[in-house]
Amino acid sequence: MSVATQPADSKHNITGARQAYYAKIAKDNMTPLWEVLKGLVTPEPKTAFLPKVWKFDRVKQLMLEAGDVITAEEAERRVLVLENPGVPGKSRVTNSLFAGIQLINPGEIADVHRHVSSAIRFVLDGSGAYTAVEGEKTMMEHGDFIITANWAPHDHGNPGKVPMMWLDVLDMPTVNHFETSFSEHSDEKMQKTDHEDGDSFDRYASGVLPDGMPAVTNRSPVINYPYSKMRPILERLKKSGDIDPRHGARVRYANPINGGPVLPTMGAYLSLFPAGFKGEPYRATDGTIFCCAEGQGTTKVGDVTLEWGVNDVFVIPPWKRYSHNASKESVLFSISDRPAQEALGLFREGK
Repeated sequence: MSVATQPADSKHNITGARQAYYAKIAKDNMTPLWEVLKGLVTPEPKTAFLPKVWKFDRVKQLMLEAGDVITAEEAERRVLVLENPGVPGKSRVTNSLFAGIQLINPGEIADVHRHVSSAIRFVLDGSGAYTAVEGEKTMMEHGDFIITANWAPHDHGNPGKVPMMWLDVLDMPTVNHFETSFSEHSDEKMQKTDHEDGDSFDRYASGVLPDGMPAVTNRSPVINYPYSKMRPILERLKKSGDIDPRHGARVRYANPINGGPVLPTMGAYLSLFPAGFKGEPYRATDGTIFCCAEGQGTTKVGDVTLEWGVNDVFVIPPWKRYSHNASKESVLFSISDRPAQEALGLFREGK
């Protein structure tokens, strides 16, 4: 007689026997795979993360208030974490990435330190401040994409007259998943800089390389990809009709040594949408953070519509179908963990 045709009391006995067995093996720190398999091997990606937009008008107000509450020196890094509403309290915007908005006021210095987590800055508001990375001091302007690679010493300063704010994205959740976090502080407030602003871009991203430069490296040697140099490239793509129906006229920030991603754990893009652009649906396994550099529009994620304008930040969780629409000519920056997924053979995309 099969279990399905046994009397109810027999089923009760079998259930009781199984539960007793499960309790027994639990004492040896074991559990039955057949009870949890469906949650471990899912037919398609599942996520607790939600789409969310952070409007810059509100963010700026709160950041300036933070400047009155705590100094950059006291905070070490004065950052408001962008927490995904699906997983509050985890300091994550996606499952693998951290995001926050950083403020440095005139006259302040954020002391030099370094850590295993790689970081990027996308500059939002203000002028006159700098970040120094591995001996190069680069001035920060709106739309600049600045890289701080794994274990690279870096500090920030604002000798200007207005507050400076930027988007930080780090792979801290990935590093902490592997339990490989290290950090180190310097005895100096500022690192010594012996390279001029723009040196790494001119040295490595001009079609030639210094003789003896290694042929392969897993991260870009460029510190700052200036928006002033990226924006005309988007314009040329638009004029030539190179407009993807999903992503617009899009460029990928690349490692000039080998054409690969700028960092092994994070990859970034810059997209231009002509006025009236109505994007086709798209989805991918990389949860993606977007920031508007110019224009305004909406992004529909399933049944949710996110409205965005200049300096607004929004996030789309993995494998959620979305489409962009631009009411005026717009530029979106985006960053995700796509390089890490591709390296592991995990990345997928579709309609």
